[in-house]
Amino acid sequence: MQRVLVAGSGGGIGEALVHGLRQAGYSVFTLSRTGTPSSEHCVADLSSAAAVNSIRTFLASVQPDVVFCCAGVLHDGQHGPEKNVGSISDDWLLHSMRVNVLPHVHLAQALAPLLNRSASVKWISLSAMVGSISDNRLGGWYSYRMSKAALNMFIRNLAIEWERKAPASVVVAQHPGTTDSALSQPFQAGIADGRLYTVAQTASRLIAVMQALSPQQHGKLLHWDGSVIPF
Repeated sequence: MQRVLVAGSGGGIGEALVHGLRQAGYSVFTLSRTGTPSSEHCVADLSSAAAVNSIRTFLASVQPDVVFCCAGVLHDGQHGPEKNVGSISDDWLLHSMRVNVLPHVHLAQALAPLLNRSASVKWISLSAMVGSISDNRLGGWYSYRMSKAALNMFIRNLAIEWERKAPASVVVAQHPGTTDSALSQPFQAGIADGRLYTVAQTASRLIAVMQALSPQQHGKLLHWDGSVIPF
């Protein structure tokens, strides 16, 4: 039975992934900032480098075949996507980088020493199409776009490094589609009919893409259907 780690399992997509993977017969392990630690659940703050060693200990016992990293932020009670350059705040930009990039970095740092040349891990970081520089035709959403573009570059770098370290592994970033979750809630009014997906739909698609991942997709940013989005 394949072992799947869902990091960021407390969010809407993370919870749906855990449910969908278990329904599909996978052995699922979780990581989030809350909950009760167990052999199947690691409690850690992925945005903190101080958590890397404890996460590595957990991963050593799990030895995951698949990793989903679902960490990310778009807004909070005081901050939302910026419409113009004058709206950018240093604090929110840095917070966006901390939440949208560092958890993926720290999780990879925890897993990397456990990999060898025979490893064949599938790594999927949830990113966003708005992080694609070539696809950006509307502007705005500065902090979110910049942080997701940084995440996409991290994934590209990680793919190159792990191609040498563990050649059978596949590392991708993936846009899950606009999902009916707390992240998208304030921005759903302008979404076209049929373009807002339930968390169950999104989880099902993510699992389908994970199952079909191929070396040809390694290092790419994928749409929810597995097609490639240009960086």
